[in-house]
Amino acid sequence: MARPGNPRPDLGADPAYAPLKARIIARTGHHYYADKDELLIERLHRRFRAAAVADCAAYAALLSSGAEGEAEWARLEAEITVGETFFFRYAEQFSALRATILPALIAARASERVLRIWSAGCSTGAEAYSLAILVHELLGDALPEWRVAILGTDISVEALATARAAEYGRWALRTMPPEDRLRYFTRLPPAPGIRREGGYALRHEYRGPVRFERGNLLSLVEPGPPQGEPFDLILCRNVLIYFDARTVAAVVRGLGRRLRPEGWLLLGHAEPSPAFASFLDAVSLPGTVAYRPRAEAPPVAPSVDLSGAPAPDPVPPARQATEPPPADPGPGQSGAAEADAAAVPSPDPVAAPGTGPAPAAPETREDRPEEEDAVDLDRIRALADSGETGAAWRALRGALDRDPTDTALRFYEGLLARTLGRDAEAERALRAALYLDRGFVMAHYHLGLLLIALRRPHEALRALDNAVALSQALGPDTALPEGDGASAGEIAASAAAARAALGGAGSRRS
Repeated sequence: MARPGNPRPDLGADPAYAPLKARIIARTGHHYYADKDELLIERLHRRFRAAAVADCAAYAALLSSGAEGEAEWARLEAEITVGETFFFRYAEQFSALRATILPALIAARASERVLRIWSAGCSTGAEAYSLAILVHELLGDALPEWRVAILGTDISVEALATARAAEYGRWALRTMPPEDRLRYFTRLPPAPGIRREGGYALRHEYRGPVRFERGNLLSLVEPGPPQGEPFDLILCRNVLIYFDARTVAAVVRGLGRRLRPEGWLLLGHAEPSPAFASFLDAVSLPGTVAYRPRAEAPPVAPSVDLSGAPAPDPVPPARQATEPPPADPGPGQSGAAEADAAAVPSPDPVAAPGTGPAPAAPETREDRPEEEDAVDLDRIRALADSGETGAAWRALRGALDRDPTDTALRFYEGLLARTLGRDAEAERALRAALYLDRGFVMAHYHLGLLLIALRRPHEALRALDNAVALSQALGPDTALPEGDGASAGEIAASAAAARAALGGAGSRRS
């Protein structure tokens, strides 16, 4: 919100905005922003404040000012690249990693006992650490006999600092069952001004194989031979969405050239292209597609220049230097506490599926184009996933003011409120989502987890029972709305595990 007496300039009306936007897209390759002015303007406002410039013309001049301009380009690139921050994103891909890809690589590399993995566009490190957890579990007692190196690269210095600290808020762990949080993380106490609700620190045994370096994927389109040893597995997910088709093909070709002949490449769900068939073989796996190098791939292709390829023998955790990690800014530091909760419908208590009368239909909302709804949700998700929880909360409040009966918005209100430590509002929002859609599996599931945290086991069991029953009524491979890639079978199993952890409370339910 603009401060009184210091209103934000309207960049959309600034005649220098259009040429500045065109210049940014041409320089960064981020065609993602061609039709997303609201998101780009919000990020430009932050750079304007940080650089103390008044308008688009002044900022364009700064970008042209030699070394200072190049430094600002780097900061701008990091600003406009939205980072994902939660663990085990796209459950179907991690299922493929667990069941097929990593076991195949472990078998292929059994004689050398070396495994090299690259998380390209790693943001704050959740993907790289998720891979470390998975490799740790698959190798088990044999882990000390292997040299596992996992490299995470990103353009954002700030994101890499968070990754190295390995401390996360609840939003980053939002799809993780409670028992896994206890297994992989230690709980951090709240710290005034830093972590309002506390956080989670990854246990040291999962940090050892992982290291982080700054890198730009656009270096893959530069000519030259690949640098360093090839990788067994590369993940480059939700980064290519920023680039146009020609740049995407060049980057993916470069990624393919960084793989060993028996290596694997995973991309985001929306990023595969038929153009990849000329240099990669697509492998269909349950719920996803992976890629492998083609033996006949043409020798002339762009390559990557990574200054920080994984060392062949990473230092074991017990011998690593222990730097004091940077302070986790925490999700509650963006001014979200000043936002008041909007009124929501008063829902009926959560009922078991198929029982009791259906609730009265909510009032019909004013007609809005579906594209506007999607833009609202995309913006809220992007802000929350990049750690800007306060900005996400404010965007959510605005979206709910326009459309108070949108089920997905109410669901995200519940997730964000819980992240901010506002549990009463989180419960009210999740129950409102269920009032609007009694079959909303993820709302039942998250309500159950919230009620466990609030030490209300009887109600928690009821919500988790609903999540299990509704999930089991669907096919086990059915992707659940707002499930971040989780399938009905996975959520049923997670809800059942959470329910079982409550022990005998089920026999005392009211």
